[in-house]
This record gives sequence, structure tokens and C-alpha cells, in this order.
Amino acid sequence: MRIGLTYDLKSYYLAKGFSQEQVAELDCEETINSIASALEKHGHDVERIGCLEQLMQALLQGKRWDLVFNIAEGLYGIAREAQIPGLLDAYQIPHPFSNTEVLAVALDKSLTNAVMKSYQVPVADFRVVRQEMDIAKVDLPFPLFVKPVAEGTSKGITARSVIHNQQELAVRCRELLEEFHQPVLVETYLPGREFTVGMLGSGEEARVLGVMEVCLHGAADSQGYTFENKQKYEDRVSYHLVDEPDVAQLALKAWSALNCLDAGRVDVRMNAAGNPVFLEVNPLAGLNPNYSDLCILCKLIDFPYDQLIHSIVQSCLKRHGLDSAILTNAACLCTLVQTDVSVA
Repeated sequence: MRIGLTYDLKSYYLAKGFSQEQVAELDCEETINSIASALEKHGHDVERIGCLEQLMQALLQGKRWDLVFNIAEGLYGIAREAQIPGLLDAYQIPHPFSNTEVLAVALDKSLTNAVMKSYQVPVADFRVVRQEMDIAKVDLPFPLFVKPVAEGTSKGITARSVIHNQQELAVRCRELLEEFHQPVLVETYLPGREFTVGMLGSGEEARVLGVMEVCLHGAADSQGYTFENKQKYEDRVSYHLVDEPDVAQLALKAWSALNCLDAGRVDVRMNAAGNPVFLEVNPLAGLNPNYSDLCILCKLIDFPYDQLIHSIVQSCLKRHGLDSAILTNAACLCTLVQTDVSVA
């Protein structure tokens, strides 16, 4: 099967003058090489396309693929993760992971929380600060937790994200509004254990791969899975497979509520009473074989990386009513015909 691979490469944007923090969510060569290798091991012909601009150029040149494996995070706008999937939809090219509307909603944590509440998935009480005048309207009891409404990789989450009084709230909200140019999510602080849950499959076939607890130690910011903790995870974080049926059940309910597809993660944290509460869903989870949370979890359950990538593709093909063997044979036949014509 002919598979295109789309991604946003850190080195590509660093060469254009972007900062390390600006490209924190983007991927490195190791990730792209690993995905391509896993696809090729299952008999697919892989073309590395690149970012949105490079995909647009290829499409305008008439290039097409049986499927495009997209992991591009995008750069601009709250719906940035949905940009390449939206373009692929316009050209009727199948792609794994969730649909465009899900990717757009999931990156906005306030919209995601609203959806979860409508499906009776427990979330922390929250308010949204869209401008400075909204700070005084926050009527939740302290302590609170603040973060940008639409960032990944824990960007904007620091040791100062836990808020104890009105003055701290005002200062931190102003800083986040100025730095990220987007609303700030203000939530009731959840002081309990934190988990990430690996998900695989779609609809009735969606299942929990495993529940992994995120444990902080050493010099880690104790308030949560902050940006610094993620960047220095080898020294600050350990991961443990745990048996938490209530966490797994909540994650599966959240995954279904948003109609997420193929693979991803759901993050959960316990409140003061020890009950699991939804944090966020990641329908476009990182796929670095060494440091991405979903891949770390897969190692803990002895689920090989190549098999994870293969399972994602198979889930996508099944949703579209496609058969990879038929597509592979068609591609081979097309190549033979082209060869015969060129020789003639």
C-alpha cells in the first residue's frame, strides 16, 4: 500500500528561526524514521511528505496515496491539529486518528470539558479567562490550577500553575494571556495521583491498552506533569503500569464521548477524595518510540512499537472499508503497467 507520511519536523522550523519552546510539540527525525520503518516492515511503500505546505505542493502536483499517516501538530490556531486532516478529507484520502472536528475540539480544553460534562464524565470545575477583565469573575474556591486552553506537551504549565489566592491568579493569568495569546483555563486543583491511559481502536471496538501512573520524584515540580518535568522526565518522572479499573472505565467513556478514533491517550487525575477525574484527551498522541507516553506504556505491556503502528493503520482501513492487501496488489499492478508503457 502507498502511504504518505506527514509531520512537522523540529529541525525544519528551528532552521527557520523558531525557538525551542515554539517547536516543543513537534517531532524529531527519530520519530519519523521509526514510523516509516514500522510501516515498511509491514510491506507498505512509504513516501515522506513533510508539513502542511509540502503536502499542499504535492497534492497540487497531482500526487496521491492510498492513505496518509499524519502526525503533524500544526503551528497556528487552536484548530491547528485539524488542518492537514481537513485537507486530506477534501481530497478524499484516508488518514488514521480522529476526525477533523474531534481534533479541533480536543485541543481546546474548555470545549472538551463541556463535552465531557454533557456525557456525565467527571471533570474539575472550571472557568475560562479570555481577557483580563474575566479574572475577577472567577468564583471557584482556592487552590486552583491554570494553564493555556489549547497547548500540548504541558506548555504553559509550571510550578506556578497552582494558585492559592486572588493575587496569584491575576498575575499568572495575565502572564499566560500575554505569552500564549489565547484564553486561560482555570480549574479546581486536583491533588491526587495522575495517570495516562492508552487507547486503541474506534467505536465499539475501542479498548484500553493499559493504565500508566505518572510518578514524580527528585527535583520534579510536585504540582503536576509540568513542562519542565516532561522535558527532564528521565531524572524527574517514573512510569508504572497499574490496575485501576475506575480510571480505565472513565478513559473509555471519555474516548467514546468525543468519538475518538484509532489510537491516542486519555489523561486522568484523582481529586482530594481519591476519585478519578478527566484531565484531557490526546487524539493525536506522540509516537516517539523512546519518550512518548503512549509508547512508554506500550513497552510496559510488551506491545511492540511496530505492532502499534500496524494496529493504527488497520483500524483506519477498517473504518474506511478498505483492505490493505487489495491496495498493495493494486499498487504493484499500477507499477507494472507504468513500466510496460515506458518500455513500449
